[in-house]
Amino acid sequence: MKKRVLVSACLLGLRTKYDGGHNCLQQLSDLPAKAALIPCCPEQLGGLPTPRRPAEIRGGDGHAVLSGTAAVMTADGEDVTRAFCLGAQETLRLAGLLSVQGALLKARSPSCGCGSIYDGTFSGKTRAGDGVTAALLRRQGLPLFTEGETEIFLQWLEERDS
Repeated sequence: MKKRVLVSACLLGLRTKYDGGHNCLQQLSDLPAKAALIPCCPEQLGGLPTPRRPAEIRGGDGHAVLSGTAAVMTADGEDVTRAFCLGAQETLRLAGLLSVQGALLKARSPSCGCGSIYDGTFSGKTRAGDGVTAALLRRQGLPLFTEGETEIFLQWLEERDS
């Protein structure tokens, strides 16, 4: 039986990226034979438009945002924390409804980043941490991967569920 996997929609070539573009990962083109892919953009699920202003987490990472001690801000100072939290909740709801077993998420994103996110200064620098959606999915115990971990992700797809 194929594993059901949430995938950042931008990695599948859908134009959901903040600037209206995508981050299409060609290695994913033959994945439907190995997994049931469920495209998801937490920022859109949270009500943000595409295109939208870029945003980064200030004062922590996604775990801190979920705890209320950090915020997601646009470069011009708009607080979009609420939309990011809503998008994370809706993504978690989708994962539950569809019995998702893992997620392949966009690296460094304030929503989807796993293990590394932009540092909140809009300078292109990164720091350790998870995005808001990644933090919420991680709390639920879902295996998370980024496009930089494609080989590990493909190995995980081949493993039998226990």
